[in-house]
Amino acid sequence: MSGALHLHYEVSGDDFTRAGEASSSVKKRLKSLGYDFDAIRRVAIAMYEAEINMVIHAEGGFCDVDIYPDKVEILLSDKGPGIPDVDKAMQEGFSTAPDNVRNLGFGAGMGLPNIKKYTDGMRIETTIGVGTNLYLTVMVHKEQ
Repeated sequence: MSGALHLHYEVSGDDFTRAGEASSSVKKRLKSLGYDFDAIRRVAIAMYEAEINMVIHAEGGFCDVDIYPDKVEILLSDKGPGIPDVDKAMQEGFSTAPDNVRNLGFGAGMGLPNIKKYTDGMRIETTIGVGTNLYLTVMVHKEQ
């Protein structure tokens, strides 16, 4: 594959039944292109965590994925409230999810820490009252 394969997904807000559709689609695409299992798993986990965060906190947004021979670059963008304290949000167990979301089994405060754990690069741009852009990079290689 020369250049990048570009994929675009809309992430519905407040719809937990559809959360994960983008990550599932990317996972299938990477598998069909022959990327290694570990890279596929890391991309899927990071994207799923980010999608859930968009559903819980930002009423959705969009996800752009660029697949290169050696890496996958992902932009997740929302028009949510922004993240008031990124350092605090990066702490395992810290959550601002409401009780109704926690009762569904989400909002344990592991989203951003897991995203960082499973990616090779993570950058957050957030503005209060405007939204958040999350830039992720996962390095990959094709199986022989």
